Amino acid sequence: MAYVKLRDGESVDEAIRRFKRECEKSGIMQEIKKREFYKAPSIVKKEKLTEAKRKIRRKMLKDNR
Repeated sequence: MAYVKLRDGESVDEAIRRFKRECEKSGIMQEIKKREFYKAPSIVKKEKLTEAKRKIRRKMLKDNR
């Protein structure tokens, strides 16, 4: 849970910017985007497999240089 205390002499806009930065660091926004739509377990598994294949392929290409 991200939270920000308003500092002395700090405007609300600055506090909001700090809060957004804190949310970005903690990965809250990524988690929200990930959970925005339901994905069937089979689709999630397929996406993970595709990502793993892509990473392996990129690593092999990088090693061959």
